[in-house]
Amino acid sequence: MLVSAKEMLNKAMEGHYAVGQFNINNLEWTKAILLTAQENNSPVILGVSEGAGKYMCGYKTIVGMVNGMIEELNITVPVALHLDHGSFEGAKKCINAGFSSIMFDGSHYPIEENIEKTKALVNACDVLGISLEAEVGSIGGEEDGVIGMGECADPNECKMIADLGVTMLAAGIGNIHGKYPENWAGLSFETLEAIKNTVGDIPLVLHGGTGIPADMIKKAISLGVSKINVNTECQLYFQEATRKYIEEGKDLQGKGFDPRKLLAPGFEAIKTIVKEKMELFGSIDKA
Repeated sequence: MLVSAKEMLNKAMEGHYAVGQFNINNLEWTKAILLTAQENNSPVILGVSEGAGKYMCGYKTIVGMVNGMIEELNITVPVALHLDHGSFEGAKKCINAGFSSIMFDGSHYPIEENIEKTKALVNACDVLGISLEAEVGSIGGEEDGVIGMGECADPNECKMIADLGVTMLAAGIGNIHGKYPENWAGLSFETLEAIKNTVGDIPLVLHGGTGIPADMIKKAISLGVSKINVNTECQLYFQEATRKYIEEGKDLQGKGFDPRKLLAPGFEAIKTIVKEKMELFGSIDKA
């Protein structure tokens, strides 16, 4: 059964580790992440962007698939199903569809409007026992057509949003979605420390976990990051494994064209990278 991310993230904050949010795109993705979490006794957050939501035939379809898998695969570790970078309308749809966690990304609005919209969702999520993530200072790169430059959030604005009663806060600290460019300046730990000191006891979220060096990830966790989002890396691993299978001509051997065989190497590749991330984040055996 799906749970809110609140308890798993509060435990992570107290225990100085982080829980991974791995974005899902289809059945293979979802199954690979759930099985890896179960095998490693790790809590996990399944992220769904609005674009992936459309691709997978809407939020109700996703809720049905995830709930069905949890039951059929006997998944007993805590699993949260989370809307990633949701609009206000998207957040409402996911609440109605049965998601257990929501991110409302109001970072592109003026701070007053971000506060107003976040506040409206805090009350609804609170009543329903759904965890709520808010964002201040946009995350760079492109995700589903939303392009941000990777600015650093203002700690005072972070406090204004944190004080509304959100479960977790995503704050821009120079991180970006997608592949990091050669000239990337790295994470601003100065900003992260200032934010943590200002907002106090609330789990912080690091978006754009793909390509951030391991030592930076560990330092971010030590400074209060309790949730790290990974998406691009799973896609790249899946793509590489699928390419290799086809380049080696395995799709032409016997029943190698069967989608269950064709997608198997990519499925295994996702399991490998998710386990690596869980080890890095310190969430193994924390279920």
